[in-house]
Amino acid sequence: MLDWLENDLLLTISSVELASSDASFRRYFRIKTPEGSYIIMDAPPEKENTASFINVAEILTHYQVNVPTIFHKNRTEGFLLLEDFGSVCFLDALNTDTATDLYHAAFDALYQLQSLTAHQVQGLPEYDMPLLQKELAIFTDWFLQALLDIPVPYQQWDVVCDQLINSALEQPKVCVHRDFHSRNLMVLEHDSPGIIDFQDAVLGPVTYDLVSLLKDCYIAWPAGQVDTWMVSYYNRLLNAKLIDCSLYCFTRWFDLMGLQRHLKAIGIFSRLHLRDGKSNYLPDIPRTLNYVLQVCAFYPELKSFGAFLQQQVLPEFNQVLLSVDTELKAKN
Repeated sequence: MLDWLENDLLLTISSVELASSDASFRRYFRIKTPEGSYIIMDAPPEKENTASFINVAEILTHYQVNVPTIFHKNRTEGFLLLEDFGSVCFLDALNTDTATDLYHAAFDALYQLQSLTAHQVQGLPEYDMPLLQKELAIFTDWFLQALLDIPVPYQQWDVVCDQLINSALEQPKVCVHRDFHSRNLMVLEHDSPGIIDFQDAVLGPVTYDLVSLLKDCYIAWPAGQVDTWMVSYYNRLLNAKLIDCSLYCFTRWFDLMGLQRHLKAIGIFSRLHLRDGKSNYLPDIPRTLNYVLQVCAFYPELKSFGAFLQQQVLPEFNQVLLSVDTELKAKN
């Protein structure tokens, strides 16, 4: 990486530090030069595809969505030299005093993203049935079976999958970031937020990014506040004619889309622990699972699955979490 920066790009590097490593195999470094600070993405070509990042970045940049500028590319080695959006994300800055302003800025950014037409974002994959099925399987494969060793209750699970897939597919399609939450929105002095981690963008359900933002796996807000924000954004979409549905219909889409996303996230957090040794995501599962239980309790057709989670899954997971916590403390 340094050879490419110094000998090919002729940059004078004064310092290099790890900026972040995410839930994939990508790593990000912050480099300081006399000309300023940059971010270098290290995406091993055998594990990560920089082409999707470049493609989505070019689309979003063209339509003034605030994503980092790509200054230089090394596709062979998997390196990208990017604009530095700093180190303060929304999660770092959110509290009861800042939430209104930060979420207002996030809603503006999301609206700009969702206002892009299918023609403008052509080339993005669709959030179709096979992708939804694949994502739901992450929950059963990695959380229920691999982490907890609990058999899949197919009678209830099939009902859940049918409900979630049908709800997702009947929604209006917009440009979907797929990870639009507090860790991927950067606080900037101008044109905040800066949007990162967008490489998995698709053309998909209108409620996906909204529920990702408002029912965030990393920070939770009172249900009444979430409802207020959700209704306000619903009215914005309705007035712009991006949707044409009742609030009841939109709320159901929102809830079920959140359920699908949170089940997937629980599976991903489990996979990160088991496969990649990244156990720091396990403490986010209780918050995420609580969102799941709330939705299951509200919709009669999901109550049986909710009872399974409450009676069989939750006690077993609590034991696993306690065991992992004990192991980590012993290592430290």
